[in-house]
Amino acid sequence: MENYNIDLLALVLKGGPVMILLLGLSVISLTIIIIKIIQFYKADLHNIKKIDAVLDMIETNKLSNAKKLLNKIIHPAARIVLVTIDAQKLPEEDKENQISIEGEKELRNLEYLLKPLEVISNVAPLLGLLGTVIGMINAFSKLEESGSRVDPAILAGGIWEALLTTAFGLIVAIPALAAFYWLEGRVDKVREDIRHIVIKTNILLKNKK
Repeated sequence: MENYNIDLLALVLKGGPVMILLLGLSVISLTIIIIKIIQFYKADLHNIKKIDAVLDMIETNKLSNAKKLLNKIIHPAARIVLVTIDAQKLPEEDKENQISIEGEKELRNLEYLLKPLEVISNVAPLLGLLGTVIGMINAFSKLEESGSRVDPAILAGGIWEALLTTAFGLIVAIPALAAFYWLEGRVDKVREDIRHIVIKTNILLKNKK
């Protein structure tokens, strides 16, 4: 295990400053992914069915009970449904504005840190390619310095060291991009769920008037 760690450190050092930068991006990427998974889990995004009980209460005109239950539900839709209920007495335009503001607030909270993750997934391969180009330049520079005493090992060693950054850039980018699309998909689903729930809530509340 100790030898493996030493070899890994040696590979990072061979890749130069670009490799160290990519290593930093990988740590940031992993941190963001962990933070978002914990946030989504705590927000109970997978349990939208809890709102169905609230809609049943609204349908039976038990608004007081519905509001009490909404205050106990963690899902972002709960807060928006609560605002929708409270805004019913307002003019139509003001009601829509309040619901829209609350919806944007909840969705922005879910989208927080997704953009940096997307940036990392796009930048990492480019940084890896930059590191490879710099490494290739160094390799050919050493080959030129050797003059007539050309040793293929010098060129081969320089090339494989240069390619390390491209490989590491892809290793950083692929999980970051996959995580970004998965997390963004979860946010899109919540956005669609909220839209449907708000429509249902408004219909139920209008039928009670």
